[in-house]
Amino acid sequence: MRRRRLAPLLAVSVTATLAPALATSTAAAAPAAGASASASATAASSAGAKVALERYVQQKPRWKRCGADAPAQLKCATIKVPLDYRNPRGEQIDLAISRIKSTAPDRRRGVLLSNPGGPGGPGIYMPLSMQESLPTAARQKYDLIGFDPRGVGRSTPVTCGLTSKEENWLRPYKEETFDADVAWAERVADKCLAKSGDLLPHITTRNTARDMDLLRAVLGERKLSYVGYSYGTYLGAVYTQLFPGRADRFVLDSAVDPARAWRGMIQWWAEGAEPAFDRWTEWAAERSATYRLGDTPKKVDRTFWDLVQRADEKPIEMDGQPVTGDDLRSGMRGAVFSPEYASEVLVEVKKAAQGQPVSAEKAEVFTEPQRGGMAGAAAGAAPAEAPADNMTASFWAVVCGDNSAVWSEDPESYRRDAIEDKGRYPLFGDFASSIKPCAFWDKSAEPVTQVENGVRSLVVQNEWDSQTPLPSAQALHSALKGSKMVTVRGGEGHGVYPSGNTCTDGAVNRYLLKGKLPAKDMTCKATPRSNAEARENQQRDALPGSPTPQRGPDRF
Repeated sequence: MRRRRLAPLLAVSVTATLAPALATSTAAAAPAAGASASASATAASSAGAKVALERYVQQKPRWKRCGADAPAQLKCATIKVPLDYRNPRGEQIDLAISRIKSTAPDRRRGVLLSNPGGPGGPGIYMPLSMQESLPTAARQKYDLIGFDPRGVGRSTPVTCGLTSKEENWLRPYKEETFDADVAWAERVADKCLAKSGDLLPHITTRNTARDMDLLRAVLGERKLSYVGYSYGTYLGAVYTQLFPGRADRFVLDSAVDPARAWRGMIQWWAEGAEPAFDRWTEWAAERSATYRLGDTPKKVDRTFWDLVQRADEKPIEMDGQPVTGDDLRSGMRGAVFSPEYASEVLVEVKKAAQGQPVSAEKAEVFTEPQRGGMAGAAAGAAPAEAPADNMTASFWAVVCGDNSAVWSEDPESYRRDAIEDKGRYPLFGDFASSIKPCAFWDKSAEPVTQVENGVRSLVVQNEWDSQTPLPSAQALHSALKGSKMVTVRGGEGHGVYPSGNTCTDGAVNRYLLKGKLPAKDMTCKATPRSNAEARENQQRDALPGSPTPQRGPDRF
């Protein structure tokens, strides 16, 4: 009964929210013309979009079990969405969705969507992760909704036909290899265009946000709530910008600076590592009796760079793999955000340099990229229905396509930036700033989303986060004028909620359950347990109940 009463209203409400966003983006992309002609064209475009989108709203998802191995309470369905929202009468693509229904329908508030990050992370099994994470009252209050974003997994997937070697994209700058790296970047862009050229311009964050709003309407909801991690915070922020009246309770965990999407966010990895490295040298020096890396920060620093130099001259064998100085720099970039972990893995490097056996588990931070670990994580994440390189292909579609303006078309500019940033950020600057496939990508189909709105939301952030450093989250908080921020002082790892920290978990739960934001920004103190949980979330092979890949060093 409830669905039938709302259907006519929803046909109006979805187009009332989607159509203005379409009109804005179409007008922005249109050539300059007479003001009256432009206004008439915009009005006609908006009206046409409204009519065309109504048929999408009337879809009735056919829910069924997600798979033979999936829990019975998790149901999946597929709906159709426009490939190009500027032409909703045109080609359609699939959007795979999932649901775990509220355990107490009489207490139900609505739906809670979630996104695991990426870009390109499959989210169809996220309801299982959220079910494990949320308190009982929240599972009663919400239907838990997951979806594979457009271009990903069970949704119409993109592919570039990349090999594992081509997927390994965080490459250090070297004069002797730069021309080969430029050729690699151009080859990746060309292969993506050849394999998925019709889809790529439309695999963007703006269009995924539009899919979320269409899904909201198909599910019969006036508003939606949301928990997004890492890249998912940017997706959530773009949604609040396009559809501010449809955002209910939005939790943005480990946040992306919207002004730096996406080249600047990759460069954050280098910028954020330097203070973490300095913190680690101080921590290790204070514990020199345990780790024997040096009894002053300067000596600890020297120990590391001496090993880098040695490995550059002759690779150090660790667990049967040759580890170069570049491997050491790349691995330590993420490790130093946890001083204890960084100390433990460098002890293993010292042992290996002396010809002693090492811990295979701790050696992985330096050896996995050579084995295709980052690309392998992405490939392993892809459902059987998706191409093996799907996560990497969808990553580039978003990272290059959201805002092509930030990616220079001049390869020499990347050479200059890599050399300069290696001097400024010696641990990782050249990795972050060197050539990427986006240098050879087509222009974005739409302007980048400028995030600045008053939607009430909650930003939560660890102080020591290797993928989205604290200043990145502070920037998102500043752009979202109605948000409040919870900062975990001393917090380590990428991903805050849940961590067993009563302060942070309590703030998120109060907001999801009662809609109560903190009266002002608040600071929680990390605990050993919460840091351990955050690090485990970052390093485990999968989120609870989900095939989402480990949060490797090449993803948000």
